[in-house]
Amino acid sequence: MTTSLQQGINAFKEQIDAPIASFFNSCVRCGMCADACLFFVETGDPKYTPIHKLEPMRKVWKQEYTFWGRLMAGLGISRKLTDDDLAGWQELLYDSCTLCGRCSMVCPVGNDIAYMIRKAREGMVASGHAPEGLKGATYRAVTIGSPMGIKLPAFRKKVEIAEQETGITIPFDQTGADYLLLMSSAEIVEFAEFIGAMARIFKQANVSWTFSSDAFEATNSGIQIGASDIAAELVQRIVDAAEKLQVKYVISPECGHAYTALRWEGPNLIGKPYKFKVIHILELLDQLYQEGRLQLEGKDSEKLTFHDPCQIVRRGGVLEEPRKLLNLVADDFVDMPCSGKWNWCCGGGGGVSANPDADELRLKVFNIKKTQLDATGAKKLVTSCSNCRNMLEDGIEEYGMDVEVVGLAETLADHLVQTENKQET
Repeated sequence: MTTSLQQGINAFKEQIDAPIASFFNSCVRCGMCADACLFFVETGDPKYTPIHKLEPMRKVWKQEYTFWGRLMAGLGISRKLTDDDLAGWQELLYDSCTLCGRCSMVCPVGNDIAYMIRKAREGMVASGHAPEGLKGATYRAVTIGSPMGIKLPAFRKKVEIAEQETGITIPFDQTGADYLLLMSSAEIVEFAEFIGAMARIFKQANVSWTFSSDAFEATNSGIQIGASDIAAELVQRIVDAAEKLQVKYVISPECGHAYTALRWEGPNLIGKPYKFKVIHILELLDQLYQEGRLQLEGKDSEKLTFHDPCQIVRRGGVLEEPRKLLNLVADDFVDMPCSGKWNWCCGGGGGVSANPDADELRLKVFNIKKTQLDATGAKKLVTSCSNCRNMLEDGIEEYGMDVEVVGLAETLADHLVQTENKQET
């Protein structure tokens, strides 16, 4: 047995905790999870059945932790896991799973399959069977601070442009500010208008906030690739910056897995509670409006719809806030079929967007999102995740659709009461 294979098997064993052992033991092989997976629904290929993607980890569980499994392995009746097995399963655990959690919602015995796949990726990383695209993104996140390779000077340049466009001074490294705002790679590189939008909103609402030079990125590649040690290191970087600046809140940006990593997994990853609270930008915007601090005017008359990011809505619970906010600025907002917690994934979550090997399959299964969009008749699609926004634009272009994709924060900023927003530098 090669060293890498043994490391992978050891990692599988370490990740088989009480919930996973219970999930494997209770699975009735009903196949209901298949119909909840966009990769199965759009291809019809049974190999994309979510529980099937966990076969390598299940094999380790059975042979190492069950009586009959140990007996059969000892007698040489059951075949041991091989390196070729793991190589063949890389596509199933990375290319065809976005960790969206829709399969977990339908499981009749309550198995959290997304949780299991996240754990199974730990074994794949340890054995060397993770996609090269994700390996590169993770390396850049650790060494540079950004999976897309964005360094502080480049980010500061984007901030300077936003200052010039808005006439608002954007704070950096302000000790004692109430809020630390984080960004995602995609927002910095492709949707930098988010910076100016937040500056305008926070100025009007009189929010005490800051960016940090030490940690301006929220994207966590460790969660996506399946490396808890790296995920913990990236979370700790944010925690250190937040504690250094003595902020009360850290704002998770419009990025799904950043929210998951920081809000739900972070304290467990670093082994201690935060000294601050994590709030998603949509939660904060809704709060500001409820407090009368967000003054809006005018409404879009065109029909628009909303794409629910899986990690923010289904797995994060931020369900009503985006709808309340959209109804403030839209006369004709319509939900997609299967919206809210039952929404279909954009196809690029869970690191799939950073994995070029998955591009062909990802664009193929985007057809399910096209079907959703077509059913609404909307020509404008709003979302609150920069990664989703990227994937939606990519799919819309691939299918030749006439739909504009916009971010929710920027949409709100476009409707700020102008007399309240004219500020001096």
